[in-house]
Amino acid sequence: MSNSILSETTLQSRFDKLYLDSKNGLNFKNLMPIIMSEENILAAYKNIRSNKGSYTPGADKRTIKDINRETTSNLLRMVRYKLNYYKPNRVKRVCIPKPNGKKRPLGIPTIIDRLVQQCILQVLEPICEAKFYNGSYGFRPLRSANQAVADIYRKVQKQNLHYIVDVDIKGFFDNVDHNKLIKQMWHIGIRDEKLLMIIKQMLKAEIIDTDGTIIKPTKGTPQGGILSPLLSNIVLNELDWWIASQWEEIPTRHEYQGYMHKSGKRSKNPKFIALRKTKLKEVYIVRYADDFKLICRDYNTAKKVMFAVIDWLKTRLKLEVSPEKTRITNLRKCYSEFLGIQIKVKPKAGKYVVKSRIKPKNIVRIRDKLKSKLKDISTADTRGRALEISLYNSMVLGIHNYYAMATDISLDMRSVGRSIKRVLKDRRPFNMELRKKGNKEFALEQYRDSKELRYLWNLPIYPISYIRTKPPMCSQNIEIYTQEGRAKVKMKETTPDVHWVMETYIPYRSPEYNANRVSRYKAQKGRCPITGEILNPLNMHCHHILPKHLGGNDKYSNLVLVHKDAHLLIHTTQAETIDKILKAYPNINIKKVNKFRQTAENAEIIR
Repeated sequence: MSNSILSETTLQSRFDKLYLDSKNGLNFKNLMPIIMSEENILAAYKNIRSNKGSYTPGADKRTIKDINRETTSNLLRMVRYKLNYYKPNRVKRVCIPKPNGKKRPLGIPTIIDRLVQQCILQVLEPICEAKFYNGSYGFRPLRSANQAVADIYRKVQKQNLHYIVDVDIKGFFDNVDHNKLIKQMWHIGIRDEKLLMIIKQMLKAEIIDTDGTIIKPTKGTPQGGILSPLLSNIVLNELDWWIASQWEEIPTRHEYQGYMHKSGKRSKNPKFIALRKTKLKEVYIVRYADDFKLICRDYNTAKKVMFAVIDWLKTRLKLEVSPEKTRITNLRKCYSEFLGIQIKVKPKAGKYVVKSRIKPKNIVRIRDKLKSKLKDISTADTRGRALEISLYNSMVLGIHNYYAMATDISLDMRSVGRSIKRVLKDRRPFNMELRKKGNKEFALEQYRDSKELRYLWNLPIYPISYIRTKPPMCSQNIEIYTQEGRAKVKMKETTPDVHWVMETYIPYRSPEYNANRVSRYKAQKGRCPITGEILNPLNMHCHHILPKHLGGNDKYSNLVLVHKDAHLLIHTTQAETIDKILKAYPNINIKKVNKFRQTAENAEIIR
């Protein structure tokens, strides 16, 4: 691939070009210039900074706060040097508890290694997205667990596929074969040898275990690394397409095309109708990370598919499966669990329809979390009550937003609601302060009409039992790396004026300053809040509300973009200069000027 891609006007257009070229089957031998471009590095910093994990220290005890102290030019120099002479720092291992009582090991790279990984991820993702199978939903842009469940619903109910094969891979992330992964990346079209060498070194980075011992990994992609989710999808993408080649993508001698009904609905796929007359095995895959379902029409097909997949994983990917968790489920008789819910089919009006509920273990977990949060509310002081109630309501809203895809969600939430009601009635001070009436304006609109809504200290307590099923939606043809795809999900394109603000960063300022400067420009819609003038590179100044010499910082809340004359008005003490600017701008917002002058320890302007 030539360097012509570097002449593109925006970073997004570069990624779009990578995606299109990958779709067209091109190979990529010169990706490092894009990875090391200043636009890509600064975009990586912005993405890292917005992640809470950036404040978790690695083995070197540095966080994003340490990066914020550097100048932007130093940041660029650091990342480029790291990429040119790459040697990974040690990865710190931490263990987090799992719902089953076990612990999941996570690898925390150093902050500079995380920046490098993010730079690589941003360039590799559009290339890989063009090659990934549609039935894969985990760790992909514009894809979600909701869509994965919707895909299963559609196949089970509309296509009458009632046999599910569950295959559980033993320690998937810890057992990925490094050499096989590099070969898969080469096959996808990633043929930049320097980049592949960097990734190989990343995979072999030494790990500092919780007890201080040093581990030298020979396989696996450590969970916690920014690049690991993408690499895991690359590994299992081969499985996706192998399953698809058995049925969906199998070549036929005839071209089968459906037709459109007058109603606008497309007819059933005639290719599949013809294939069902053969002895081929009808099978589909729906995958979310390493959790996947194989969906079949009958038991014999499911049995043959299960053994074939177990053998294929062992032979091709050198991965073992867990026998006790690998099974065939008849959805007419038993539930099959997937992404926190359990799915079954039940007869209704002469056909089978999908019925789903929350996993029993998850119901217990939800109940315990809500009770724990209520305890926090009851023990909080007067100042902290509002915050704790807000956190409780956020938890309820999050539970509702995720589990609304279950058809019988109301039944599960009703049982949880009864437990929560008992706590509110029996525990002090709830039993003394709980009211049926309060300020409805503090509650979200979706909860205002609920008879279960209660108030504590005039603040709403969202009812966990008040929820309706929201059928999950799945659209497989939306791509983030096309203008049409971004338009479908109403993603705003970067405007030329925002782009020049991004390009005209100030090298001697911190990367935090430059990133927040762009965010401020978007928030202000390119206008000065004092003069009302449209801002451009010649007249725009970035003002620290609390000056740095008085203890101010480069945080978003401490920055505002103003016209250069307004900026002069904030800081000047010369009466002549003040009069001159006020005459030039008769409609100037003098209140805001005085507010900024006050924090800068300047006298107010009196007209």
